[in-house]
Amino acid sequence: MDPTTLATAAQEIDFSLLALFARATFTVKLVMILLIGMSFWAWAIIIQKHILFRKSRAEAAAFDQAFWSGEPLDELYERIGPEPQGASERVFAAGMLEWRRSHKQDGALIAGAQARIDRAMDVAIARESEKLNKGLSFLATTGSTAPFIGLFGTIWGIKHSFEEIAISQNTSLAVVAPGIAEALLATGIGLIAAIPAVVFYNKLNADSEHIQGNWESFADEFATILSRQLDS
Repeated sequence: MDPTTLATAAQEIDFSLLALFARATFTVKLVMILLIGMSFWAWAIIIQKHILFRKSRAEAAAFDQAFWSGEPLDELYERIGPEPQGASERVFAAGMLEWRRSHKQDGALIAGAQARIDRAMDVAIARESEKLNKGLSFLATTGSTAPFIGLFGTIWGIKHSFEEIAISQNTSLAVVAPGIAEALLATGIGLIAAIPAVVFYNKLNADSEHIQGNWESFADEFATILSRQLDS
C-alpha cells in the first residue's frame, strides 16, 4: 500500500475517545467501564471526606473553646445532652458518663474508675476513627490496582490487534494503529483513576491521623483533669 493510500485510510479512522471505546473488544470495554466506575467512586469518597474532615475540625474547635472556657464539666455535659453532635463531644460524653457511673450512691468512687474512664474514651475514639477512615481503603485499593487493571485491558487489546493482523495478513500502520490506540486507552484510564486516588489517599490519611491525634490528646488532658479530682 502506497503512502498516499495509507494517509487517506488513517484520516478516515476516527480516533476520538468514544470511537476508540466503541471499537474495543467486549473484555476491554468491561475493563474501561470498571476503571471509570472506580474513578467516579474514588472522587465521591474524596469529596465526601473533605466535607467530613472540615466539619470534624470545626466541631473540634468549637468544643475545645467550650471545654476550656471554664464552664463546669457537669454543666457542659448536661448542655451537650444525651445525643452529642460532634466526635469530640462524643468522646467527652463517654468519659463523663463513665465518671458518673463510677460514683456510688453515697458519693464514693468505685475502684478502678480511672482505667474505666480511659477505656470508655478509647472505645469512643476507635468508633469515631472508624467513621473517619471509612472509604480510605478503597482509595488505596484503586491507587494500587487501577494501573494493573488498565494494563490487563491493554494487553488484551494488543492481543486482539495482533490476531486481526494475522487474519488480515496486513501489517500496515493503518491496520495496526487503531487496535493499539484502543488498547492503550485502557492503561490511560487506569492511570487517570489511580493517580488522584493515591495523591488524595496520602493527604486524607494524614489529615485523619491529625484529627485522631487531637482526639487522643484531648482524652489524655481530660483524663488528667479527672485524675486530679480522683486523687483529691
